[in-house]
Amino acid sequence: MFTQQFFVEGLGCASYLVGCEAKGIAAVIDPDRDVQKYLETAQGRGLKITHIIETHLHADHVSGNSELAAHTGAEIYLHENSGAEFSHKVLKHNDVIELGNIRLHVLHTPGHTPESITLLVADTTRAEEPWLALTGDTLFVGDIGRPDLVGMEAARGLAGDMHESINHKILPLNDSLLIYPGHGAGSLCGKSIGAMRSTTLGFERKYNPALTPRNKSEFIEFATSDLPEQPGNHTRIKAMNRKGAKPLGTVENHPLSIREAIPHFQRGAGLLDTRPKADYVKAHVPGSVHMEADAQLSNRIGFVFPPDVPMILLLEDASQYEQVVYSLARVGYENVVGYLAEGLDVWEEMGLPIAAGDIKDIEPTELHQLLQTCSNGDCPKVVDVREPWEFKQGHVPGAMLIPLGQLSARLTELDPEQPVAVICASGNRSQSAAALLGQKGFKTVYNVLGGTGAWMRTGLEVER
Repeated sequence: MFTQQFFVEGLGCASYLVGCEAKGIAAVIDPDRDVQKYLETAQGRGLKITHIIETHLHADHVSGNSELAAHTGAEIYLHENSGAEFSHKVLKHNDVIELGNIRLHVLHTPGHTPESITLLVADTTRAEEPWLALTGDTLFVGDIGRPDLVGMEAARGLAGDMHESINHKILPLNDSLLIYPGHGAGSLCGKSIGAMRSTTLGFERKYNPALTPRNKSEFIEFATSDLPEQPGNHTRIKAMNRKGAKPLGTVENHPLSIREAIPHFQRGAGLLDTRPKADYVKAHVPGSVHMEADAQLSNRIGFVFPPDVPMILLLEDASQYEQVVYSLARVGYENVVGYLAEGLDVWEEMGLPIAAGDIKDIEPTELHQLLQTCSNGDCPKVVDVREPWEFKQGHVPGAMLIPLGQLSARLTELDPEQPVAVICASGNRSQSAAALLGQKGFKTVYNVLGGTGAWMRTGLEVER
C-alpha cells in the first residue's frame, strides 16, 4: 500500500493519494484545485488514478475533483446525502471500495455536514483490520469538525449527529488506528486544530477535548459554542462544490501592459497588489487591495475582495503568477484577467494617479498612549474583529465588536474620517480588516500588532 498526504499551508487543507502498487491503481481523497501534484506522484509510483472520493462538500475551498476527473477519467464518489448536482457515484454507509489489495470501508459520519464520511483503509496483504482512517472533517488532531458551515439553523442538529458519529462509529475502533484528517492547523473548519498532521485514535481518546465524555445535550453546547469566524466566501464555495467547479485548465502567464489593463479597470476590474508591504507603502494605485502573496492569501481574500469582480494582479515577480492564481482559485476566485507586466514607474509616467503610505502598524503600548492623550476628534475608534466569544474573554476598553465576517456589511457604522484602530487576537484577521478599510477610503487606519494577546501580555487594562 502506498499513501501520501498533500498539505496546503494557510488553508490547512489535507488531501491524500492511496494506492495499490501491486495492481497499479489509486484513489485521491479530497483533491484541491492544483491537481498536477497527484498526477505526478501517481505516475512516479506507476499508479493509475481510478477513484476520486470526497469526504464531504467543502465550505472552505473549491474541490479539484472535476479537474482531476478530466485528466484521468476517474469516477467521483460522494455520499448519497451530498445533494451534488454533477455526475458522481453514490456512496452509502458500510459500502466497500476495492483498490486491488486495498480496501476502503465507508462510514457515514455526519456532523460537520450531513454527508460527511470516514474511510477506514485496510491493506489486506497484512490484515483485514483497518490500518488507518481518513476522517475528513469529522475528527481532527485535537479537535472535531465544526457543525455550523451548512448554516447556523442546522448547527445544533448536526452537532447531535456528530455526537452519534463520534461515540458510535469512531470511538469503538481500535486505539492503534492511524488518523489522517482533512485539515490541519490554519483551517477554519474547527476551533483549534493541532499542528501535527496525523495522530492515533488512542491519543485523541485521551487528549482531545472534544472527545471528553459528555451526554448529547452537553456535547451540542460544546460543539456550537466559541466557534471562530466562518471562512470568507464560504456560502459561494459550498455552492460551487455542489454544482461542480469548472476545470481551470492549464494556468499560463497572462501579462498585460498598462494600456491593455486600463479598459478592464474602466469596466470595473479591481487591482490586487500582492507585493511586499514596504513596496506598497512606497507607491501604489489608489483603490487597489493589498494582500501579500503569502500562505494566508487564500484565507484572507474572501473578506476583502468581491468574488465576482474581474481581477488584475500586481506581482513582485512574474514567476509568482501561477502560485497566486491557484491560491485564489482554491477559494473560488476564478476571474483573474492577468497581471501588470509594467511597473508603477510606467504607470506614473503615463500621468495615472499614484498614492503612498498605508495602514499604520501600531504596538499595543502606542495605541494605549494614543487613547490616553488624544483629543475627541483625533481619538481612534477601536474595532475588534474577533468573534463574540473571544470578545467576552477580554477586550480593549471601549472597543466596538464587528466580527471580520460582518465588517464589509457594517462599514456604514464607522466614520471614514475618524481614525480606526483594528485589533483581533494575534494580528492576522486585523490585517484583512485594515486592508478592507484602506481600500474603502478610510482616512487613517491602524493595525494593532500582536492583537489582544499582545495587549494583555503587556499588562494593559481589559474589559470583560
